[in-house]
Amino acid sequence: MAWLKQGAEVQVPGEIPTLYPYGCLAHIREFEQIQPTFFRVLCQGGLRFKLHDTQPGPFGVWQGMVTLLEQDTEVEIPIRMQPYADRLGKVIASAQKNGVIDRLPIFAPYQLDQCGWIANRYAEAIELSSELKQKLLSELDPLKRLESVIKMMPESPD
Repeated sequence: MAWLKQGAEVQVPGEIPTLYPYGCLAHIREFEQIQPTFFRVLCQGGLRFKLHDTQPGPFGVWQGMVTLLEQDTEVEIPIRMQPYADRLGKVIASAQKNGVIDRLPIFAPYQLDQCGWIANRYAEAIELSSELKQKLLSELDPLKRLESVIKMMPESPD
């Protein structure tokens, strides 16, 4: 999956969409046909990639070559950032306790001790422009990504 930088999801004659250079693999976790041409799909993001050489494909679907980015290296949460992991842990624990964990867009395994995992969950949750999300998606250093996300957050954890 890659975001549109310019253009529309539906093909418009004479309009050539452009895509952002970074995206992520999407794994389908649930698929349900609601009506003959209406589906409910629950996806989980996977490895990030850099997009190269995009070209129009059949039926208005754009295609491109990708270079997969390596899985984040394991970088433990520094003490000064622990409150952010704790806050997210409380949200997960509360959802589990109340039987609504399936309503959270967060999937196990919960890596509350890892900078990259925490950074990615907050980046998904907070309201950011596509450009800022792209910048975060392209950051290979998990600690730097978490530091950037924290700077963009509207408030500090309790």
